[in-house]
Amino acid sequence: MSVATAYFDQLFVDNDDPWAFRQRWYEQRKRALTLGLLSKPRYSSIFEPGCANGELSAELAPRCDQLVCCDTAAKAVALAQARLQGFAHAQVCQSRLPAQWPQGRFELIVLSEWCYYLDQDDLCVLIERALAALTHDGQVLACHWRPPIKGCPQTAEQVHQLLHERLGMPRVAQVADSDFLLDLWSRESASVAHLEGLR
Repeated sequence: MSVATAYFDQLFVDNDDPWAFRQRWYEQRKRALTLGLLSKPRYSSIFEPGCANGELSAELAPRCDQLVCCDTAAKAVALAQARLQGFAHAQVCQSRLPAQWPQGRFELIVLSEWCYYLDQDDLCVLIERALAALTHDGQVLACHWRPPIKGCPQTAEQVHQLLHERLGMPRVAQVADSDFLLDLWSRESASVAHLEGLR
């Protein structure tokens, strides 16, 4: 069974940054590597589910023409909305995935630190919906903490293996850090150098 919404609501009680996204160097470094792994300088549209308080969202926003974020926790949504106030092209909604998938097509879908909260069945449904929502040159980026998390149905390794099997897209970049896994899959398999005419 996937982790219930009440779990995430509880995390945000009297805490606007339960994972210390702003304070920890681990989080700052991981965000920098996440953004650095992206093979395009700018995207037409990005979807970031599980956006929490919007720290990564605020760094994705300057890289796209449209940003859609969501979270299952009401307080997280309010915090992300406040964090993204300066970006007119960004919207944040409260929804529980995979059931409440947003409308539209996305050039990039960012799955950062939350797919292990889904059981295998829900993750398979999410992957199907992601594939249906991707543009013809779309990409999926996933980043997950490697140590087991109490109460989570899956580990980072299980999540990334299932993503690789079910997406059916080339993995064009990868960071296998001792703390986290970071992968980028793309329907356009040409390298950055190739796209810029260097190869």
